[in-house]
This record gives sequence, structure tokens and C-alpha cells, in this order.
Amino acid sequence: MSLLRQLIRGSTRWSSSRRLDIAIPARRPFHSMFRPHYTNVFPGAEIGSSRQRIEIENPATEEIICTVDAASPADVNAAVTAGMKAFQSGIWANKDVNHRFDVLIKLADMLKSRMSEFAKYESLQTGRPIREMNAQLARLPEWLTYHASLARTHTGRIPPFKGKMLNTLTYSPLGVVAQITPWNHPLLIAIKKIAPALAAGNSVVVKPSELAPVSVLLFAEMALEARIPEGVLNVVCGLGAETGKALCEDSRIAKIDLTGGTETGRAVCAAAGKNLIPVTAELGGKTPVLVFPDIEVERAVKGALFASFIAAGQTCVTGSRIIIHEDIYDQFAASFVAKANALRIGDPLDTKTQVSTVINRASIDRCQRFVDQALSEGGKLLCGGSPAPVNGKGHFFQPTVIEVTPEMALANEEVFGPVIALIRSPSPAHMLATANSTPFALGAALWTSSLSLAHSVSQQLDAGLVWVNTHHNNDPSSPWGGWKDSGMGKENGVEAFEGYLKCKSTVVNWGEAGGVDWFEDNKGARYG
Repeated sequence: MSLLRQLIRGSTRWSSSRRLDIAIPARRPFHSMFRPHYTNVFPGAEIGSSRQRIEIENPATEEIICTVDAASPADVNAAVTAGMKAFQSGIWANKDVNHRFDVLIKLADMLKSRMSEFAKYESLQTGRPIREMNAQLARLPEWLTYHASLARTHTGRIPPFKGKMLNTLTYSPLGVVAQITPWNHPLLIAIKKIAPALAAGNSVVVKPSELAPVSVLLFAEMALEARIPEGVLNVVCGLGAETGKALCEDSRIAKIDLTGGTETGRAVCAAAGKNLIPVTAELGGKTPVLVFPDIEVERAVKGALFASFIAAGQTCVTGSRIIIHEDIYDQFAASFVAKANALRIGDPLDTKTQVSTVINRASIDRCQRFVDQALSEGGKLLCGGSPAPVNGKGHFFQPTVIEVTPEMALANEEVFGPVIALIRSPSPAHMLATANSTPFALGAALWTSSLSLAHSVSQQLDAGLVWVNTHHNNDPSSPWGGWKDSGMGKENGVEAFEGYLKCKSTVVNWGEAGGVDWFEDNKGARYG
């Protein structure tokens, strides 16, 4: 099996799913808000060639809540064909930008009106607490309105050009673009990619994670209601062995935008390289949180707790290694551990729940392996360290804190779960060196009351995102992305929008009415 087939699973990190033959009837969903079965979203999907279904599990109860079609290579071909047909027709790509603005604003309004519904879908698919999903999804319409506004206001340029020449730069959409999105923020990350791609005039084929695809499917259905033309926004669900591989290797795709693990990113970039198409890849991370001795300790503890245990540690910028100056280490560690022990674990739909599940059994096993390895290397378990099923069910893992040294695996490798490393550091220079010692360069955070120190350390941190006295903040206007093993390119901002456009440079000679005869005697020297 090729590396691409092994790795692309809707960019899910360390995931697994059940796949059923279509002849096997789906078990009855436990929650009435889900349909028993969902089809893909592209013209003709309801009669597509898929013969397999994927079961979607509630991580908190381990019950099957619905099934979705697993798109075959023929289905992927149909979706890309639909996207290409729509793009070439100009029904969206050639529309006046004011039309695209109006449709995307309408879609944002529709999303606002269904916010609580989408939050429940997200919570039930991912096991994330409803309080987190309500807060996260409340901001998603901003990505649609921001990029709609960019579409309306983005202009070409006239750069300086030597001689009597006029150089105009004009922008146009790429074509059909592929987007591979993960399960940890199903709708957030999908919309972060979909909004700029549509605003720029492209057709889109999205492959959501097979672990949590329903909210993305429903969003695509809602986009049709908002008058996004058929074939412009398509969704194909399935595993990487067929669906992801077929999408990434299709020669008609003009760009791939991926959020996922680092090894998946390498495989996708290799596939894109064969077709010489651009890639935006937001990959793995091992975000350091630096706590300097001049900060008020309790303030830093609360901030680090939020950085570490939001989404049960399942974000690419989880504050998974906290580097504390030795002058305040003992005080910080005691308070941090006490607060981690007090976090409420339970039903994700209970508004009092603070930490809920990891995504599946494979994630439980991975968390446990990291705990066991850290202890075998000499790490000190300060709290947690084992699964914590509720009423005997669910993929719950205790909020876990382990004291380690910088060379241990837990201090350098991504867990993607609520297993956090505390590192004692003797000096600011050592703290910075430790922060920059991994192959990742996505996010970093620091806590200090010194403005001078904040600026100095921020400039030296090897990360595409740096937070000072905060964490996890995100905005549609703020570029998001890293480098090294954390990927390439940017989500958000003008950078993301222009990443979905191609630039044409047109040079007009206005100074020589008859042009220049290069080969006429003594004329070549005057050219330009």
C-alpha cells in the first residue's frame, strides 16, 4: 500500500473507523437529530457508485449515531468533474464580485440562525463539550463575511516598471481546489478553507474526516440553499485509502489545502508535486508555553490550563509543553496540578462539563503509551495518567500532567490528547532554547509582565504564531500557519485569499507607437 493510501484519512491524526458493506443495515442512531444515513454532496451523489458506508461514533457513549457514504474513486471523479464543469461555465467564477459577496453574506446569516444546532452536531461527533462548541461556532460567520468583503474590495496593482511601460497585475481563481479537513474542529477548519476559496471564485471539493463529517455535509447542503450553484461546493466522505488518494492525485486539481499530521502532509505534498500544484498544509505541532518569573503565577496557571486542556488537548496548538522558570516552578506546578485535578469530566452535552473525550480508542491507547514511556524515561506523574470512562463507556482520558526533562519524548512529540509536559528551566536563555528544540514551528506562547521581554522572546521563538499572555486566539484577518514540520502556507487573512488566486502580469508599451525594431542599427541600445 502506498504511503498516501496509508496516511490520508481525512487528515485525522491516528484515527480509525468502521467501514460497512452497504448491504449491512445501519444500527439505529441513538440521537434523533441525526438522519440514519448521509450521502455525499455533489451533483448525482445520491446515485453515485459508492457501495460502502462509514459508521460515525459518539466518542462519549461509543454508540453509532449514523452512517455516511464512503466515496469511491468514481465518486471523487464525479465530484471533481462537477467542480470543473461549474468552474468552466463561469456560473460562480465569472460572477460579479458583488454577487459572490451577497451569497456569502446570506450563507453567514443562515449559519448564524442554525448555530445551536451545528454546535450539537459537532459535540456529538467529536465528544467536545458543548460549551466549547457554542463558543467556537459563534465566530464562524466572521470567516464568511471577512472573505466576502475581501472579494468585494481586493484589487489588482500597478507596480513600478522601468521605461515607458504600464504593468498591471490582475487576479483570477485557480480552478477546482481540494481541501482535506480534520475531526477536531470539523466546521471551523472547513470554513477557514472554504470561505477564501469560494470568495476568490473557485470550485471546491472538500474531504472531511471520516470521524466527524456530518456538520460539513450539512453546511454544504445549506450552501445550496444560499444559492451557491451546484458543483461549486462539493463534499466527498471516506477513508484515505480510496477517497483521499483519488482526490489528491486527480490531475485536474489546481491546489490542495490540508490540515492534518506531518506524515500525512509529506505524502500529500509528494502527490501534489507530481502535478506541480501548490499546497497549503497546516500540520503537526508541539506548542511551548514559556512562563517567566516576573508574571503573576495564578494568571499564568489559568492561561496555561486553557492552553493545555481545551478540546482535551486535541488541537494543533495545544500548550503541550509548559516551560517554567525554576524560581516559580514549584508554585506554578502545585497550582496547575490542583486545577487540572479539579477539571470536570463528563457528558459533552452537559454545560458543566469542562473536559470531555478524546476522539476514539486509538487516541486513548496513544495517550497511555506516552504516559508509560514518560514514566519509563524517568518522568514524574503529577496527576492523571489513565483512561476515565464515565459509567463504563466513552473515550475519556484523565487530564494528565507529567514532569519531564527536555530530551524526553513527551517534551518533543505530539500527543494530541490531554497529556501535558512540565519542564523546569534554569534561565530565560534555556527556556528559549528548549522552546525552539523540536522540529515543529506552528504555535508558541509566553507569559510575562515585561513588554521588553515579550517583544524580544517573540522575535526569537521559532513559530508562525506567538501569543503573549493569552492562547488559542484566532481571527479571520490574522494569518495562521507555521513552517518546518508544521507545514507551509497560511490560513486566514489576505494571505489565504490570495493563495486561492493566480496573478497575471500584463506589460503595455505606451512610449513607442510603432514598437522597437531590436535588429535595426543603433536601436537595440535604447530598448526599455
